[in-house]
Amino acid sequence: MRTRNKHVSVWLTDQEHQHLKEQAELSGLGIDPFIRRLILGMDLRPRPPDVYAALLRELSAIGNNINQLAHQANARGRAAPEEISEAARLVRQAWRMVKESL
Repeated sequence: MRTRNKHVSVWLTDQEHQHLKEQAELSGLGIDPFIRRLILGMDLRPRPPDVYAALLRELSAIGNNINQLAHQANARGRAAPEEISEAARLVRQAWRMVKESL
């Protein structure tokens, strides 16, 4: 049995329909789920580009590497120059990735 048992029909102009399709597409949703979320008052935002997921994974890995370097430095009470250079290189790599994705 369907959980949604009510149907609503709305007449739109070609321009209104095109706008609705474009907005739903930008959000990454189909028209029906898009309208349902609008009715519920949800904050609808454009779907982030696919490259953002890969960028977040890479930034997370870089952050993990920097944390490992910091943990080792804290355990010894000092950081070796090569560890500082590696951390700086990772930060520069992260900035480069962010700039390239924009």
